[in-house]
Amino acid sequence: MLRLGSINLECPAVMGILNVTPDSFSDGGRFTALSAALPHAERMVSEGAAIIDVGGESTRPGADGVSVQQEIDRVVPVIEALRDTVDVPVSVDSSKPAVMRAAAAAGALMINDIRALRNEGALAAAVELQLPVCLMHMQGQPRTMQQDPHYDDVVGEVTEFLSDRVKQCVQAGLHRDLIIIDPGFGFGKTPQDNIELLANLRQLQDIGVPILIGVSRKSTLGVICNRDVDGRLSASLSAAVLAIERGANIVRAHDVAETIDALRMAQAVIESDKSK
Repeated sequence: MLRLGSINLECPAVMGILNVTPDSFSDGGRFTALSAALPHAERMVSEGAAIIDVGGESTRPGADGVSVQQEIDRVVPVIEALRDTVDVPVSVDSSKPAVMRAAAAAGALMINDIRALRNEGALAAAVELQLPVCLMHMQGQPRTMQQDPHYDDVVGEVTEFLSDRVKQCVQAGLHRDLIIIDPGFGFGKTPQDNIELLANLRQLQDIGVPILIGVSRKSTLGVICNRDVDGRLSASLSAAVLAIERGANIVRAHDVAETIDALRMAQAVIESDKSK
């Protein structure tokens, strides 16, 4: 049985997004106060979220970085409160080793790192903590990653990068069964790059670890469907279903209830097809 800690990944799981930032691309500023963040997290759990992912630094294209202390000040109080109020694992969305350690001490049970533990000291912190870690592919850095990204073979290059990072992390002492991979939709990629990755997502299954995808409200959906960020729910659900059909195990989403319904329907069809 495929599991991530207490989470059964035989069926698709939804990771609810909780950005405690003033400048995230979709919900920046809505949940910076603890009085807003906690009810939102509780609502996502009641809707079926299996993980709550808390982020204290925006990684949207063009975003400015924040200090280690500022990020800790944003995420730790929320994680501490969630530890006592929700019965699902809390993940910290961070690339900074000090934030990872502070979040783990506060009760976080997972690390979601857009830089795949490449920041100085990040891999050592992950090995020390031995928590599940999501390794994501990103070309460049958030501030400049959408300035003319280029690949000769986006599917092959992303797959090779993630395969190499998994090997390096295991060699450093991180248990393989703690590793998840994410192709990084929208992180240093054109809309066509994102479509090719989604179409060929099964190729990532050869790496042999669970796959997380984050397509919720992404700009590629807006380009294809000509919708602004608040009008991308239908496209987000379509992309999530396509990803699950192609082997994704975890979907990171803003709209948890709707995503749960879409994935349940998709999984019912997938299971029926397998039984024939």
